[in-house]
Amino acid sequence: MDEARLSEYPFLTKAAEYVAGMDSTIDEILISRGYGMARSRAKSRVIQAIKGEIRNEDMGLDIPELLSYPIARILVSCIDDAFLVRRYALAEAKFANSRMGKEDDNILTEIGQDFNINASIAEKGFRIHFTDYIRGAAGMRALKWKLVNRTLESGYVNITKEQYARLLQEAIRVRILKALPLDVPDNFCQAMADDIKEIRTCLEEIKKEFDEEGFGEVEPGDFPPCIVHLLSSAQGGVNLAHSARFALTSFLLNIGLSVDQVVQMFNVSPDFNEEMTHYQVDHIAGSTGTSYKPPSCTTMITYGNCYNKDEICRNIGHPLSYYRKKKKTHQEKLAESAIHESNMPESDKHEGTIHESSTHENSSVKRRDIKNNE
Repeated sequence: MDEARLSEYPFLTKAAEYVAGMDSTIDEILISRGYGMARSRAKSRVIQAIKGEIRNEDMGLDIPELLSYPIARILVSCIDDAFLVRRYALAEAKFANSRMGKEDDNILTEIGQDFNINASIAEKGFRIHFTDYIRGAAGMRALKWKLVNRTLESGYVNITKEQYARLLQEAIRVRILKALPLDVPDNFCQAMADDIKEIRTCLEEIKKEFDEEGFGEVEPGDFPPCIVHLLSSAQGGVNLAHSARFALTSFLLNIGLSVDQVVQMFNVSPDFNEEMTHYQVDHIAGSTGTSYKPPSCTTMITYGNCYNKDEICRNIGHPLSYYRKKKKTHQEKLAESAIHESNMPESDKHEGTIHESSTHENSSVKRRDIKNNE
């Protein structure tokens, strides 16, 4: 592959070898003005991944695009956030898939070989050995990917070009996910402190938007640990098992989220299909006349969907019971606080305000003194 191809598929072994063979050191790439374009692209690459989709940017040069990938991995590693790592890996894999769909078949087989996936070009797509197929489709939950639903001929499975690209996408996602975070020296992170700060801000905004706008009147802070885990995984791009998806979906619907809100929770899933997801969520919500309740704690344990039990879990038997109990406790505390404040004499309220203001003022003076003495 030439520079242009390697810049399009920078996760390949040949791309890593090409970068390693360049004359410039990592320090120069992270600091030198000559690599400013690569660093800028790396930052936008990560920010776009956080927002859900890496877009193609025509810079007119292949090297900046190629170098932006290892720089982006360093940025992600410096932040060291599990949600970001999962989201970044998925976005990079999807970005590669958008290119592979238009790629020459011979290039696709070469990419597959880098992942030890041996496929041959067939009349209507590709022919792949069933062992490679099983390994590649292991992370896909849709029934169409199950080997039992495929035609097997002499140990080989015939798949379309689109399906082969999807298998490669999963292999890319897993490779990137397993490699991060890297062990990055502190001075590298310090050299990119401004970019890291900007990325952190974007990351927190996305998380905040999810917490505040995604749930409306619902209180995410009162969710049971199992739902928190499943929700975090789904928003991080993890392909949940069917039992986990059902548990999460039915729980969210039963506490008041709309079908559209729940559908959007899954829009970063590797296999997200809005039409199919909407149909499935609508079905669980009761479009056919039967609405579904989330599984009990016993069923959650049976299917391996029980995570991080706390004290409340010991005294309840259902995720909805956990949510209602914690929400009730929270509301009672707020009510007690309101009653206490309403019964407080007006003079005490004013004194409390003055005292609080004085405390802040004194604290500010002390902080200024410490700063001046440094």
